[in-house]
Amino acid sequence: MAKRVALVTGGSQGIGKAIAERLVNDGFSVALVALEENKLQETAKELEEKGGEALPIVADVSDRDAVFAAVKKTVDHFGDLNVVVNNAGLGPTTPIDTITPEQFEKVYGVNVGGVLWGIQAAHQAFNKLGHGGKIINATSQAGVVGNPNLALYSGTKFAIRGITQVAARDLADEGITVNAYAPGIVKTPMMFDIAHQVGKNAGKSDEWGMQTFAKNIALKRLSEPEDVANAVGFLAGPDSNYITGQTIIVDGGMQFH
Repeated sequence: MAKRVALVTGGSQGIGKAIAERLVNDGFSVALVALEENKLQETAKELEEKGGEALPIVADVSDRDAVFAAVKKTVDHFGDLNVVVNNAGLGPTTPIDTITPEQFEKVYGVNVGGVLWGIQAAHQAFNKLGHGGKIINATSQAGVVGNPNLALYSGTKFAIRGITQVAARDLADEGITVNAYAPGIVKTPMMFDIAHQVGKNAGKSDEWGMQTFAKNIALKRLSEPEDVANAVGFLAGPDSNYITGQTIIVDGGMQFH
């Protein structure tokens, strides 16, 4: 079996790191794209110690040229590319009246721009390599149902679901599937930051902030990053070959559709 290659943005910590670990376990060589070089190097070293191949790449996903360069570097290094996971994202707490133009540009630039540029760069690479591939985008349960105090974040995540559906239609004839995964309340640094801000805004504790999101989970536990990585592993593998344009909600039963 030929070597399979994946690229994961936001791959140095949290959900992205768990996705990279899952893909390495599934036999992929993985390029990790993120902003912080130290964290990237640490994650790459951990993956290699477990027998995987990992390529750390420092890049800002809101920069289109940087995303294309990261994809090119991945192909040049590994000789192929089969899966692109557009995972990187920002999740600030933004009560409606507090949103600034600078926040808007930053959050939409990373969350939506990063996905768009990732799709474009993957499409170009798959065409040059002469085969199809899989594009997997990070949305959120907050991109399926609006969450309080998350106008910017929820807005970007709703946009990603729409972009995923359009790209799935546009690229299907080329053997490219495009799907999304929607995590719920995951134990990651970003989620703890959101919970802290929600609690602070209400004059409550961090735990209170987390429970405002977690209280309606049917399975009665917060998600581990690995729960989300398992769904991405499915979307990256052959068992999902006949699935495209879909959003898989991985939230422990917060909502049903």
